[in-house]
Amino acid sequence: MRTALTIAGSDSSGGAGIQADIKTMTVNGVFAMSAVTALTAQNTTGVTDILEVSPPFLAAQLDAVFTDIFPDAVKIGMVSSSALIHVIAEKLHQYQPRNIVVDPVMVATSGSRLLREDAMETLERELLPLADILTPNIPEAELLSGVSIHAPSDMENAARMIGEAYGCAVLCKGGHHLNDANDLLWKDGAVRWFQGRHIDNSNTHGTGCTLSSAIASNLAKGFSLEESVERAKAYLSGALDAMLDLGKGSGPMDHAFDIRPEYRTEGLA
Repeated sequence: MRTALTIAGSDSSGGAGIQADIKTMTVNGVFAMSAVTALTAQNTTGVTDILEVSPPFLAAQLDAVFTDIFPDAVKIGMVSSSALIHVIAEKLHQYQPRNIVVDPVMVATSGSRLLREDAMETLERELLPLADILTPNIPEAELLSGVSIHAPSDMENAARMIGEAYGCAVLCKGGHHLNDANDLLWKDGAVRWFQGRHIDNSNTHGTGCTLSSAIASNLAKGFSLEESVERAKAYLSGALDAMLDLGKGSGPMDHAFDIRPEYRTEGLA
């Protein structure tokens, strides 16, 4: 079995972060491992507290994984401090894994900045150049490129600028009232649009984590980058289309929608 490592924060409500990554990787057929960057007290209505791990402990987690079950792909999600970003970059240099997917979580859906200025600088300087693919949403692509995005052509321009700056492929994700679910992949100077299917579901907590983890899973299994993105988008659509409805806010998706029915049979009422 192929393996994948997620480096991200824990979501106590299970819809995003480490929990979403592990569910996604499992259903996509790889063995999931994790290095936790922070614990969050979180539910579908928001985050109430965060407890960040120490840099030495994050380093210890990464050493434990890389020296025993070496991952075939690595997905990196939200890392909130400069010190932790530095540890991750240092360990990636040390162990040289392939198929590094970075979901640069820098801007909340509301538009609020999630990274301090020093952490942003460390992310751009040390971590992003190590990625094989970045998966920014539109606000994050604007921040990384310095370009305002109002049209599909702006997405293409921003993705090109980001890809050339960091030497990697870029999947600029749609949404944010621009083009719904259509995503743009920039790779080696070429662009490809992936058309998304509109799904009328307001429970979208963890979509970014899920998409990037699914891409990492498929890269780990040997699919090309284009195939990995296509398969990841199809999986995300299926998880949304299952119409799971939990919690009082923006709820999670059904990551396990594709698990065989005999293992999902409900008990007697």
